[in-house]
Amino acid sequence: MAQCVQSVQEFVQDSFVPMVAVLCTEEAERVTRKNNLNFAELLRPFCRLTSEGHIRDPNSQVQVVKNLRICVNNVTTSPSPTGATVSPAQRRLLNEVVLSCQPQEGAVTNVMTAGDYELNFTATTPWFEAYRENFLRSMPASDHEFLNHYLACLLVVSSTEAVPVEQFLKLSQEQHRIQHSGEYTNPKWFTPNTLKYNVLLHDMSEGDEQRADMVYEDMKQRYGPQGCYLLKMNSHSISSEQDEQIPDPWSQYLHKINLWNQDMCEDVTPAANNPVMNSTITADMESNYSKEKDGVCSSMEIHPLQLDTACSSGSLHTLSAVNTDVKKGSRDPDTLTVGAGSHGACLTLNDHDNIRQFVQEFTFRGLLPHIEKNIRQLNDQLVSRKGLSRSLFSATKKWFGGGKVPEKSISEPKSTFGILYPPEAPELQIRKMADLCFLVQHYELAYSCYHTAKKDFLSDQAMLYAAGALEMAAVSAFLQSGAPRPYPAHYMDTAIQTYKDVCKNMVLGERCALLSAEILKSQGKYSDAATLLIKMTSEDSDLRSALFLEQAAHCFINMRNPMVRKFAFHMILAGHRFGKAGQKRHALRCYCQAMQVYKERGWSLAEDHINFTIGRQSFTLRQPENAVKAFRQILINDSRQTATQQGAFLREYLYVSKSVMGSDEVCLPQLPLPCINSSATRIYFGHERRLAQGEKQAATHVSLDQEYDQNLSAMWGHLEEQLVASANQGSVTPNFQPTQCCLNSQTDNLRHPLAVVEEPVIVEVTFRNPLKVSLGLSNLLLIWRFSANGIPSSNDTTITNEENITCENTPTQGKDDIITTEIIQEFLLGPEETKVARLKLLPHRIGQLNIVGVVYNLAAASSEEMALSTEGLQTSDLMVVRGKQDLKIQGPRLNLTKEDKMFVRHGPDRRLDPIITPPMPLMEVFFLHFPTALLCGEIRKAYVEFCNVSGVALSGLRVASTHPDFFTFGSQATTPQTPLSPTTAENCSAYNTLAAPPQPGAVASQILVAAENFSQPSCVLEIPIDGGVLQPGASIQLPLWLRGPDKEGVHEINFLFYYESTEKGLKISHRVLRHTVFICVSRSLSVQVLACRSSVPLHHCPDNKECGGALVFIDVENINMSEGGVREFHIIQVSSSSQCWRLHKYINPDKDKDCKLSSRERAKLCFRATRCDVYPDAIEKYTFADLNLGSERIISSSTPCGDFFFRYCKTLEAQQVDVVPPRPAPINKSQGSVSSLEQSTDITNIAKKCNELDLNIIVIWKAYVVEDNKQLILEGQLHVALQTIGKEASSLTPKEEAQEMVLLKFKSELPPPVILPSAELSQLIKSNLQYPETYTHPFVQDSLCLVPVTLILSNCSLAHVDVLIDLRHKNTSPDSVEVHTSFAWVGQSQYKLKLKPQEVHCLPLRACFLQAGVYNLNTLRIFAKLAENSAVCEASQQSASPALIIINNI
Repeated sequence: MAQCVQSVQEFVQDSFVPMVAVLCTEEAERVTRKNNLNFAELLRPFCRLTSEGHIRDPNSQVQVVKNLRICVNNVTTSPSPTGATVSPAQRRLLNEVVLSCQPQEGAVTNVMTAGDYELNFTATTPWFEAYRENFLRSMPASDHEFLNHYLACLLVVSSTEAVPVEQFLKLSQEQHRIQHSGEYTNPKWFTPNTLKYNVLLHDMSEGDEQRADMVYEDMKQRYGPQGCYLLKMNSHSISSEQDEQIPDPWSQYLHKINLWNQDMCEDVTPAANNPVMNSTITADMESNYSKEKDGVCSSMEIHPLQLDTACSSGSLHTLSAVNTDVKKGSRDPDTLTVGAGSHGACLTLNDHDNIRQFVQEFTFRGLLPHIEKNIRQLNDQLVSRKGLSRSLFSATKKWFGGGKVPEKSISEPKSTFGILYPPEAPELQIRKMADLCFLVQHYELAYSCYHTAKKDFLSDQAMLYAAGALEMAAVSAFLQSGAPRPYPAHYMDTAIQTYKDVCKNMVLGERCALLSAEILKSQGKYSDAATLLIKMTSEDSDLRSALFLEQAAHCFINMRNPMVRKFAFHMILAGHRFGKAGQKRHALRCYCQAMQVYKERGWSLAEDHINFTIGRQSFTLRQPENAVKAFRQILINDSRQTATQQGAFLREYLYVSKSVMGSDEVCLPQLPLPCINSSATRIYFGHERRLAQGEKQAATHVSLDQEYDQNLSAMWGHLEEQLVASANQGSVTPNFQPTQCCLNSQTDNLRHPLAVVEEPVIVEVTFRNPLKVSLGLSNLLLIWRFSANGIPSSNDTTITNEENITCENTPTQGKDDIITTEIIQEFLLGPEETKVARLKLLPHRIGQLNIVGVVYNLAAASSEEMALSTEGLQTSDLMVVRGKQDLKIQGPRLNLTKEDKMFVRHGPDRRLDPIITPPMPLMEVFFLHFPTALLCGEIRKAYVEFCNVSGVALSGLRVASTHPDFFTFGSQATTPQTPLSPTTAENCSAYNTLAAPPQPGAVASQILVAAENFSQPSCVLEIPIDGGVLQPGASIQLPLWLRGPDKEGVHEINFLFYYESTEKGLKISHRVLRHTVFICVSRSLSVQVLACRSSVPLHHCPDNKECGGALVFIDVENINMSEGGVREFHIIQVSSSSQCWRLHKYINPDKDKDCKLSSRERAKLCFRATRCDVYPDAIEKYTFADLNLGSERIISSSTPCGDFFFRYCKTLEAQQVDVVPPRPAPINKSQGSVSSLEQSTDITNIAKKCNELDLNIIVIWKAYVVEDNKQLILEGQLHVALQTIGKEASSLTPKEEAQEMVLLKFKSELPPPVILPSAELSQLIKSNLQYPETYTHPFVQDSLCLVPVTLILSNCSLAHVDVLIDLRHKNTSPDSVEVHTSFAWVGQSQYKLKLKPQEVHCLPLRACFLQAGVYNLNTLRIFAKLAENSAVCEASQQSASPALIIINNI
């Protein structure tokens, strides 16, 4: 239970106090009415004694009476209702008491932390204490106990009476008549000889004080000094000036007393006689404890957690009709008054003391002696009766009835409480003595008497009497000082059960429960107290059940281990019963306290119920702001309610919000629906791009339909950086930031974005409908603030559209000249749908723009209603609320400094705060005849159109791409004049061709071209436009050649176009335009190229063209597999490009004119390559040689063939740069080791130069394709870079192999071994044998045949070479032994020569044959090494082809 102001002992003592009646004459009442008080009210604040009293018990032991309080009431003879139930008047009284006692604003609350719960609730419940006090006060006196019976009667007579003694006599007779005549059942008197105490009331402002004293002296002679008293009062005149402020101790009592008296009178008087009570109490409260009729659900049938609005008190439309102001005005403690004027206006402080002294004299000299005398008399009677045998006494009672009068009732058996004892029954005398002892705090004797009476009542089956004795025995046992015996809680439980179940008396059971619960609480038995209070809840009294459930909740929270959830649950039950009892404020308070436990704990359904009830109660109590908050909380939580229930919640919220907005038209409310994911808000700067115009395909650029990719964004930023560097002569500004046209949560939003005036700003807001019902939004637009000077915080220059959008019909009047705001008329969100809305702003001025939020009309409507409401949801059937939601975006968390890591700090996110800059050029790009599928190496000609759609001229047009080798705009020096518009011929060739029929043995035509005509800085291409400037509204169309990538598959190719404004110094230095295409590439041809040294001797060369040349073998294979409808490929031309070599002649033994390849067919081509002629101006120039195999020759040095060749070379160079050679293992850093390493590197370089060829082959082909029953001719070119003699090169991209892992070495290396010759050193010397093919010799005449042979040695390197020639036969395969076993070299067997760089040396030899036959002369071995390197041993040189000689015999 909650904390109380009184202790439990004080509460129990004040619950049972001596009762004193008052009878006054009319003159005495007139004297007291001067103070707006009657005599009983006059004594009320002074009824608690401040000093101790004493009595003697029957054993003559002095008993101290402490802190005694008496109760003084006027004699009322009106019949009281039966004590089994609370009368309607009492019910109204208790309702009013609880209603008038509300928690004060700013009252002290308890803050408790239980586990992870932190609760804030009121520590005290004064409304419960007030209810308890008034309930005990309003209890009617019953016959089975005497605690509420009057012990004494004050007879009050004014001193102004003519004969005051006669008036005392009349009053005494009136009291005797009321008590003993039998005409009145009320009031009830404790003893037959009631104490009569005579009070002479003297008015100091009117009467004669001497006469009053004389009358008082006469009274003392008649009644004795213990039976009378002279009370002087009204010493202060109302007309005199009030020099001091007299306190008013009556105010805290009179409100309760007047309510009680008024309702007690209403219990007799019909309620129809009081219109005020009819309009407030009857309508507002009686309906809460009476069943509703005419189809409305009964209040007792409504479950606390039931949310169905159909069975509750109706919607808020009907609740709003309840006039709570009338109720508050009639019953609110702030407005309820007792009477006009103040109380005690004629009394001074001395008069207060006189009244206090009178009460003390009456109690000590009259009341307590009277009680002591009655206790002694009753004790004597009981002792005398106990002298008889108890068994005989019981038997006498059994046979002769013992004076009991059983009530003859058919409906009630005798074993129940239907037994009535006469007043003089000995059992009642014991009970009467016990009650007297209890009233004077003699609890030990009282307990003994109650215990004795309990046994007698139980033996007689007088259950009502027995329950009363059990109740008071338990209380007496608890109040005994020193606690000689424990508190018998089972006595109380038995009494409560008897009152409820047997006697059907809930009033007595409730009193017993109040006492027991308070006692259990004082002993720390909160669980038992809560169980007891919960048992006392029933459907007959909602108010009692609500108060008891609330106290049970406080018991749970005050336990040693607080039971928080039980506290909250019983608070909910208490709030529900408070609501049924008409106590709306208390119901709201209970639900709010319980909400602390259920909030954000996953109890979504309970949380919805609590918020719904809080909203309704708040609205009923004229607290619409709190109601809006509660209903808003329901809608923003993830609800698990049904669609019907969610619709009801939404309608309630809209109705309440509409009522709140009716009083406040200026400020728009923050709407909870739909949910806005602020972090997902995207903002786009610029116009939406046109997708296509006929055959034109627009650049993709950036749009809100594209997903953001971090890697792609980095790629675009890298391309833009290359473009900026190209435009600024290779340098990039330090503050360079990539252009961001679309901002989202993943972009860099630390800086203010830049927007351009007269270009739209599109904001994409993500709305989510969490409900299962549709939401209708209308008149949706953005809220913005604009500052012309760029300082939005200065109020004098800030312009906003917020003040103009509160009205639903004129959202943006007067602001279109600054920023045009687009309005979405209707925006429907289906159940649980997530949808984006794109809202547009068009700025017309330069400055700072801040996008604040969105404003819209919210309605709950189905799809059918939305379809019918085409005028912005303004129909009368739909409840529409206009409100807003702010767009507050939290920036990224900072993690740079130590403070950032220790605390949660977020950086700024300025994506919604763009700066509006001056006009900039705006370009659109369109592509014509742009393919989507190509063959590997295929050449296509397309067109690109650049349009300036702005009012500002643009310049500096450039483009960068991730695939610079994919396209070319042509070279100015080599591009022929092309038409400005594309032709419609299907077979129009992209090449520059000449008619040249092939001739047998024809030599290739060659052209010398400078590389600078084709080269471009880095990967950026400058787009050639006339004058370099594109004027506003102008457009230009340029040809664009495309070449399919060499690798099959789908290729994503990105273009980034760059342009600037002709006006410099703007905040936006440049603009870019993105375009992405996807090309599906199919396989075409595979080209394998191998070069070999020519073995033609020097003296056989007719000229120097063919000497020192090479043979180039080209292996071409069709690997297309008929993809894309390709029928066959034709090799129409083979070209070469190099600075040193060129193709010279086509060697074709079969003399075929054309080379056709069907699927999976291969062809071998052989060409002779020679070195290029050296011209003085041929530095950095390439020689293009063309050998056409068809009827026309393609100029390979012009666009597009030459462009793609140089792009291929640049790509090849980039790949070679990317390949990093493996780092050598760490070695000992001695001089010898370093020199050995350097020598090895030099040897390798020299050897490589010997075999360098550097010949690039271009194979040009045509493919015949059947598409849509039409034959198309495709053409293309493949490139092969032949760099080394004897090493095959391919047009296909080699597969990458994983690099082998190298183990780390921690030990020092041993000295390097002798460097073995590398493979390149085997080609230093080129050898050739000159001899006659046939030789005839007469072996009969001469058995030895000597044949002269010349060995020609050619140094292929640029260094001195040491050569070792060994003529001894080398051991090769067994098959070659027979060829040379019969011949031998004659003469010197080894020769050592030193050849100069590129020197040719002839060495004469002689071969000796013994018989005729065929012999292979190539049996000698040649070793060579560089003369400068002595550490390297000689390397065996590659031998030439077999040299066969025929020896004939004559």
